[in-house]
Amino acid sequence: MKESAKACLVLANGLVFEGQAFGATGCVIGEAVFTTGMNGYLETLTDPSYFGQIVCQTFPLIGNYGVISKDFESAKIHVRGYIVRSGCDSPSNFRNEYDLETFLKNQNIIGISGIDTRSLTKVLRESGVMNGMIIAGNSDEAQKNFAALNNEADKKILLEKIKAYKIEKAVESVTCSAVQIEEDAQTVFTECAKYRFVPVKADGTKQNDPELAMKDGKGKKVVLWDFGAKANIRRELLKRGLEVVTVGANATAQDIMALNPAGVMLSNGPGDPAENVTIIEEIKKLIDARLPIFGICLGHQLLALASGAKTEKLKYGHRGANQPVKDLSSGRVYISSQNHGYAVKNQTLPQGAYLSFVNTNDGTCEGITYTNFPAFSVQFHPEACSGPLDTSFLFDNFVKLINDKDLLKDYKPSCQRIDPFTEGAGANRAAC
Repeated sequence: MKESAKACLVLANGLVFEGQAFGATGCVIGEAVFTTGMNGYLETLTDPSYFGQIVCQTFPLIGNYGVISKDFESAKIHVRGYIVRSGCDSPSNFRNEYDLETFLKNQNIIGISGIDTRSLTKVLRESGVMNGMIIAGNSDEAQKNFAALNNEADKKILLEKIKAYKIEKAVESVTCSAVQIEEDAQTVFTECAKYRFVPVKADGTKQNDPELAMKDGKGKKVVLWDFGAKANIRRELLKRGLEVVTVGANATAQDIMALNPAGVMLSNGPGDPAENVTIIEEIKKLIDARLPIFGICLGHQLLALASGAKTEKLKYGHRGANQPVKDLSSGRVYISSQNHGYAVKNQTLPQGAYLSFVNTNDGTCEGITYTNFPAFSVQFHPEACSGPLDTSFLFDNFVKLINDKDLLKDYKPSCQRIDPFTEGAGANRAAC
């Protein structure tokens, strides 16, 4: 390993983890969270949903396949700081362009390596996510903060500064971050086909024929309302033959309806969903217009708030590629990729909104199906790169909803029946 400057992580509760600088040097404060993905670190770094957060990777070796720009979810890194147990300085992959630490330095992201990430994760699980500061290198500010840790009065002042940090203007800071790396539909499908990253159907098989994959969506325009969208949401829509028009977070319902879309995709994004008061009011107008809607992550939460439900902050959130979610219509459990600190409160769902997926670890809401307007949403990421791909069929379900707005009107997951999105569902609706 290369020799690195001294660094430490200071948590708001006073705990200090000593390590080495990894990436840029300096001082940065953010909300400390952990993610359990064994790979996909490039997607994590460039996911706008991590805006304002210092991210700890629980997997011990990060960077082993280097930096691959084609795998980015947006044009730049959005994490505020980065924590790894061990960073790989000699990556090996045929697609590798350069090493991870160089990527962090180029984008001025301050990180730390060499700390006990298992111990840190236990702290965040037991105490909940909390603010923290990474101090790295030999700058005057870093030296001042290092010195403060050895003086009780100065450390108290430093901790108050750390505790005072708040993530602000999250959505407006990251909206349309992925637009700079958007590609046309043919390029998307060609690139994805190279590595068999093609649409996955509900039965788990892959749809390798682009004409069949795009058949039902061709000629249909959808608006991607971008609150910090991951690039792969757009790719998955394109692979179903849909024409995708991206609009920023400041768009109005009138702006969207003027585009005459067949449906609206509400994207993921960062921050507290309840703070987006203006967006929630605009979503209510789309609901009244009965446009088919599919929401993912923050989009799922905003749709729920617009329909009358409430959200809450989780103790330490769900972040990683191994979260089990149960489909209440079939009883089947899927493994999903997730990144969120807030959740819709199950008991607050209004009339006409049904819990469709739950997290089998803690029972929290992972999906909602609406019967009084054509919409459904999920908390997890069906578009996940680098996987799992188990739930990417939900994009096919969105196409089906666009083609049949009444598809979900009789949805009731508590009764025994075939899922409304599958063939033969119509015969079961009467039985429910």
